[in-house]
Amino acid sequence: MAKPIKNTPILYGKDAEIFCLNMLSIPSEVEKKKEQQRIEKSLEEFKTLLKELDIK
Repeated sequence: MAKPIKNTPILYGKDAEIFCLNMLSIPSEVEKKKEQQRIEKSLEEFKTLLKELDIK
């Protein structure tokens, strides 16, 4: 059975400020692309390491 959906809470004070600051610091597309490339490079290095460990 599905649970009822509750109302979205309203943020006040410090919580609201933190939320607004976090919303302003959304990474740009360039930053996202760089991070994706970094992750893919790390993955390839990890796969290479696993292959080397398998051979020995």
